[in-house]
Amino acid sequence: MAKRTDIKRVMIIGSGPIVIGQAAEFDYAGTQACLALREEGYEVILVNSNPATIMTDTTIADKVYMEPLTLEYIAKIIRYERPDAIVPGIGGQTGLNMAMLLEKKGILKESGVELLGTSSESIERAEDRELFKELCESIGEPVIPSDIANTVEEAVEVANRIGYPVLVRPSYVLGGRAMQIVSNEEALRRYLQTAVEVNVDQPVLVDKYIMGKELEVDAVCDGTDVFVPGIMEHVEHTGIHSGDSISVYPTFSVSPKVKKDILDYTVRLGVEIGIVGLYNIQFIVDEREDVYVIEVNPRSSRTVPFLSKATGVPLADIATRVM
Repeated sequence: MAKRTDIKRVMIIGSGPIVIGQAAEFDYAGTQACLALREEGYEVILVNSNPATIMTDTTIADKVYMEPLTLEYIAKIIRYERPDAIVPGIGGQTGLNMAMLLEKKGILKESGVELLGTSSESIERAEDRELFKELCESIGEPVIPSDIANTVEEAVEVANRIGYPVLVRPSYVLGGRAMQIVSNEEALRRYLQTAVEVNVDQPVLVDKYIMGKELEVDAVCDGTDVFVPGIMEHVEHTGIHSGDSISVYPTFSVSPKVKKDILDYTVRLGVEIGIVGLYNIQFIVDEREDVYVIEVNPRSSRTVPFLSKATGVPLADIATRVM
């Protein structure tokens, strides 16, 4: 893969300040990305409103902006600095969401800024629940029965259709906020009336709850080939949000067949979605050793620092150079 010589200045959006329930794992990936870009000879413009990380030290990037991670502020910085390109997904979900918003609002096109790595269409394919489900079904990937509900009655209908118990959670939130396992209609209605606001802009996700083991993979794809340094297994059972789970590498209780299935699904999904850079996939393995795909995150994840240090493979560094 040849180095891009038509690009001189690259912007990276971080994950913002540490807040309760969210730690600073994404700053590890962001710091590696900045250092890798500078090593390749690019000028790096960093936007991250977190003074409590080495990422915003002036030795890490050429320009450091500790400004709010909002469309208004980042658009101003882009118009002032005029970067040639922006790297999405290094700042976790926050950085990815902001890069997509800049794209959708036309800020990147207006300023002539290229979105490096995974395209916005591919990001949408992974992030949009319906598009992702359709993609998995088209390539024979096993997914958990699920649907989206915009009203309380829709959620009840979905749960009755796929069968209890179900795992319900709001969409577009981080950290598994308000996620709950419910086993009957009464509990579901109580949850929907007290825990969340349900409407078209904030639909609720209803998944069939499968008790089993949860595993995940961080990988790098260049659009055609995939590199998987290892598979991690969660100590907690399914239903505990991955951000609250202890991940262990290597896996400690799954068979070679399960590992092979996970590796096959990881490679196939990375290529079919069109990932160029880092991505994370979470899986459920039931008692019959059937493997189901939970979701694909086309970005750095909380486990990137852990897997990088456990295996000695600098994932964010490699992914940034690929992008």
